[in-house]
Amino acid sequence: MLQDNSKFLNELLRMYQANRELGSVWVTMKRTNLKPRRSKKDYSGLACHCLVRATDGRKKLSTVVEGRDLARFNESYSTILKGHMDSLKKRVRHAAKLAQQQ
Repeated sequence: MLQDNSKFLNELLRMYQANRELGSVWVTMKRTNLKPRRSKKDYSGLACHCLVRATDGRKKLSTVVEGRDLARFNESYSTILKGHMDSLKKRVRHAAKLAQQQ
């Protein structure tokens, strides 16, 4: 479901909170031009957009970020990511690999 940027970020925050203890959230970003497929008009003057999708396997979110709003969106997105990266599991390092590194 395509949403505006602020609503997408709010829903993404809720999705991260719901999957904090158990579960995953996948986020993809893709550059897009948003031009119609079967049109003969010249769309060369259009600015590029970024399509952002998120899913937890059950619920899907998506938004389109315009080029001029991308810096503000990335700042808000990175704040959300930093706040929810603390529930990641520590990587188990084996003794052999530790000995090689020293």
